[in-house]
Amino acid sequence: MFAFFRPAAHQAPLPEEKIDSTYRRLRWQIFAGIFFGYAGYYLLRKNFSLAMPYLIDEGYSRGDLGLAMSAIAIAYGLSKFLMGLVSDRSNPRYFLPFGLLVSAGVMFIFGFAPWATSSVTMMFILLFINGWAQGMGWPPSGRTMVHWWSQKERGGVVSVWNVAHNVGGGLIGPLFLIGMGLFNDWHAAFYVPAAVALGVAVFAFITMRDTPQSVGLPPIEKYKNDYPEGYDASHEDEFSAKEIFVKYVLRNKMLWYIAMANVFVYLLRYGVLDWAPTYLKEAKHFDVDKTSWAYFFYEWAGIPGTLLCGWMSDKIFRGNRGLTGMVFMALVTVATLVYWLNPAGNPTVDMIALFSIGFLIYGPVMLIGLQALELAPKKAAGTAAGFTGLFGYLGGSVAASAAMGYTVDHFGWNGGFVLLVGACLLSMAFLAPTLWHKQVASQSREAVA
Repeated sequence: MFAFFRPAAHQAPLPEEKIDSTYRRLRWQIFAGIFFGYAGYYLLRKNFSLAMPYLIDEGYSRGDLGLAMSAIAIAYGLSKFLMGLVSDRSNPRYFLPFGLLVSAGVMFIFGFAPWATSSVTMMFILLFINGWAQGMGWPPSGRTMVHWWSQKERGGVVSVWNVAHNVGGGLIGPLFLIGMGLFNDWHAAFYVPAAVALGVAVFAFITMRDTPQSVGLPPIEKYKNDYPEGYDASHEDEFSAKEIFVKYVLRNKMLWYIAMANVFVYLLRYGVLDWAPTYLKEAKHFDVDKTSWAYFFYEWAGIPGTLLCGWMSDKIFRGNRGLTGMVFMALVTVATLVYWLNPAGNPTVDMIALFSIGFLIYGPVMLIGLQALELAPKKAAGTAAGFTGLFGYLGGSVAASAAMGYTVDHFGWNGGFVLLVGACLLSMAFLAPTLWHKQVASQSREAVA
């Protein structure tokens, strides 16, 4: 680990009269840092797809480009877990901007180096590096949130923060159009978002901080008088890599349950999203304009849906993330059935169903990440979240492409939707064991040994 990644040292406590004002000011500042910082990552995650039509014109097949694109999901799934382990022993103020700088560097290479798009192999390698750097965004953000917001606040905070990926992903298109207008060059899909991401990285570095203790503040549990059951002083100690990986992740059966649930949530999320244009064209006879709008609605519906889900998990379900996730996944199942069984010729119903799936699915995606943060001590939060992400991307995301495509080829769209509905039911089955479980994070280090 690079020396400059090391967690910031604790500072002398501030005077009592300065604690409240400093906490309130820094929490707004730090949230802005991780929100826009994480949105910056999404500027560089999906922009390759905008260049694909132009690469097809240059002679590449859709299969070739699909293979190159798979490098991002593979690398990201691995990195989110392994970089999570590193981030738990790092200062997020340095860690998050560093990953963003690496990702932007890759995109500048795509934008200005002709050899970058000279072969599928070269594109795969560069996109793999980009996917690996992308894994440095979520874990430090998670570490930051569990240190600066107490358990009773996190549902709302994490849900608001989580829409950053919708915000960042939604800006890719406008930035590309601006770049095309300014430079008349399709490579602008790479270097314009990368230039914006550099500015975002600087902003994140200026605004982010490590732990409250690193600026002379007490732990969030003390400040908010919100102590998890069994909380003790050991939760403020940095853990060894072995402790984090073995004791708090591999031996944590609840993490395994939600990691498996994440596989099927991601299968539904990307199975619907990635195949929506094709399904609507082939099965529902939508034109290109309508399929584009449907795709847009799916993504952006996730913003209010995620916010509602976070609020409900805090206020209505009293922090029971598993029950909230099951309710939302049950509603996703209904919307998916409508989307599937609605006869062709009723485009309004299809659009409403697709909007509803997008509105509902991002809540469980967010909640599983939040559960992971709360099912491990806060010093192991990044690794725990990365562990569930590993399953989501390597299992769910890859299956959404490969398994869904294979199933539709052999069994038609009905077979594909049986797979998606099955994923909904299995996600609820794996969430069920977490319903009455008290958070492992609230147990002492000795209790988990």
